[in-house]
Amino acid sequence: MRRGVLQLNPQPVRDAVLEALVANHQRFLGFLERRVGSRETAEDILQDGFARALERVDTVRTEESAVAWFYRLLRNALVDHYRRRATEDRAFASAAAELETPEGDAELRETICACIRDLVETLKPEYATALRRVDLDGERVDAFAREAGISASNASARLHRARAALRGRVLESCRTCATHGCRDCECGEPRRPRP
Repeated sequence: MRRGVLQLNPQPVRDAVLEALVANHQRFLGFLERRVGSRETAEDILQDGFARALERVDTVRTEESAVAWFYRLLRNALVDHYRRRATEDRAFASAAAELETPEGDAELRETICACIRDLVETLKPEYATALRRVDLDGERVDAFAREAGISASNASARLHRARAALRGRVLESCRTCATHGCRDCECGEPRRPRP
């Protein structure tokens, strides 16, 4: 082997490494779930971890070191997860503070199209409920979280995903007026987005 050239693992070693990772799936999932408190979030992180592992599996030298290597990869994924969550929490807190001012309320009323309530109903039920309770009914995120039986950060993440999904539906349904902030909305009856 020439110096500076990485030699890829032979196929039997690669297969053994992948087999060791798959065999430890439940252990990895338990490790993550204990640290994030949500099976759904743990599964998402593990799925991303397996995707990263497939890209780098040829760097693992032996089947025995594969599990330790993957735990390091998962620890790094957890750090990234918590960094993203902290950033999202700060953004949500900032947006909530802005909306709690009288100016924020007036601006919000100006820009919301009359068809929003109908479009909310086209989303996944948990997204629709979160948007109705927090954004449309004005319930606090922590109160919604308690009622839904989830953590406040999970509720914030759900709202973030719900708002993104709703934004897509508004753009699909309202087209031009959505691009310009739904001012003087001429949608009339909302057009249902294509399934």
